[in-house]
Amino acid sequence: MRLVVGELPDFAHLPELPARGPGADMLGRSAALLVDVFVDLTPAGWRLVPRPGRDLQRAHEFLERDLDALHDVAGDWTGPFKVQATGPWTLAAGLERSRGDRAVVDAGARRDLAQSLAEGLRAHADAVAARLPGADVVVQLDEPSLPAVLMGGLPTASGFGKLAAVEEQVVQEELTAFLATLGRRTVVHCCAPRVPLGLLRAAGADAVSFDHGLVQDLDAVGTAVDAGTHLLLGVVPGTDQQLRAPKATATRLRAWWNELGFPAETLHAAVTLTPSCGLAGASPAYARAALAHVREAAKYLLPD
Repeated sequence: MRLVVGELPDFAHLPELPARGPGADMLGRSAALLVDVFVDLTPAGWRLVPRPGRDLQRAHEFLERDLDALHDVAGDWTGPFKVQATGPWTLAAGLERSRGDRAVVDAGARRDLAQSLAEGLRAHADAVAARLPGADVVVQLDEPSLPAVLMGGLPTASGFGKLAAVEEQVVQEELTAFLATLGRRTVVHCCAPRVPLGLLRAAGADAVSFDHGLVQDLDAVGTAVDAGTHLLLGVVPGTDQQLRAPKATATRLRAWWNELGFPAETLHAAVTLTPSCGLAGASPAYARAALAHVREAAKYLLPD
């Protein structure tokens, strides 16, 4: 927490540390936010169950411990502050029902999960806001499985087949309803190939977050920018690698912005620079360097 607040003094976040074990991972941590819906860990992954068990208790303990650390380190924070959770589609794609199939195949299960997650996520954001009275809490939804949901790329329980694709209109409608219930500024993050930028924009996300190197559809990016959607661009690797100079990163982004056809002086207000797809696989030293890099590169985007 000290590292994140120290390196990102203008827009920090509550970090997730999945290497702590089950319950700190993306699905388990978000399952801890669910209201009146319970999960347990099986050899095949997280599964919906009738009553809470030890695995869910561990996830709750991780979350409470992190909120305590947040208050201790950043209690006087002012400005935007981000919290994140697994989005409703990726959560439904990752959780199994008791019969062994993914919750995403059942419209009723998806609806129940989405309503439970929205209620829990609102409460989580409120808990963060109570610990940081000066913060403007922004909610990010992580949706790495969304392209696979849309394209029918999710494997069946047996692993020998693929689940049917979900219609884009259905995905958009359910995501629109979910975002509308949160009551805060929202970011939808997807670092998988084929990010559905148009769908995320149409669903009402205030910002979209993606790996800058994976998105080739400049028309979709330009349409999002024209619509006022903020871009959170992953511009440095999420695992230990040699980093270029921050100025070189900024120069590359300026050239990309020019290719999109937007005035150079609008770039700094339209984008926020981030690591690509988080830093869960990075060493602490590299994580510090990556956060410092995006902060320094952003300075070169300011108008002369």
